Amino acid sequence: MEVVIVSGPPGAGKSTVARLLADAVTPSVHLRTDDFWACIRRGGIAPYLAEAQRQNETVMGVLAGAAFGYADGGYHVVVDGVVGPWFVGAFAEVRRAPLHYVVLRPDRETTLLRATGRGLDALTDPEPVLQMYQQFVDLGELEPHAFDSGGLTAEQTAAKIRARLSEGAYLLKR
Repeated sequence: MEVVIVSGPPGAGKSTVARLLADAVTPSVHLRTDDFWACIRRGGIAPYLAEAQRQNETVMGVLAGAAFGYADGGYHVVVDGVVGPWFVGAFAEVRRAPLHYVVLRPDRETTLLRATGRGLDALTDPEPVLQMYQQFVDLGELEPHAFDSGGLTAEQTAAKIRARLSEGAYLLKR
């Protein structure tokens, strides 16, 4: 089994694409990072704020453990959320199955339009959306893991990513 992280800024299409990827394989699990942050009932800090670093490291560690726990049980796991390159290490530390990392990165205008047009339970404030977008502009050595999802439907994006996953294009080396 394997773990696939679908990352990118708010509005990139992560949740929809991750759901489609999980629905394409059996058995599968779709883990949404937003659900893990929602588990914090009191004392939570908006994860995009600098003072949330310790909280975010904790959440990513718990999420990584859950992802590989499911993989150990025989499930294909798709994780979606704002998992920047700075958090990939949390998954690499507990890796017990192949780990893939793909960053959906449409252009700035598409990202902003998608993010600000979402429902009330989503982050729609342009300032943090653009701040997070900027964090994914240069992925350094992980740049080959970026995928431009602008101009594509979620279904087209998922199909192209499935093909690239089968080629090993997004596999993180040990």
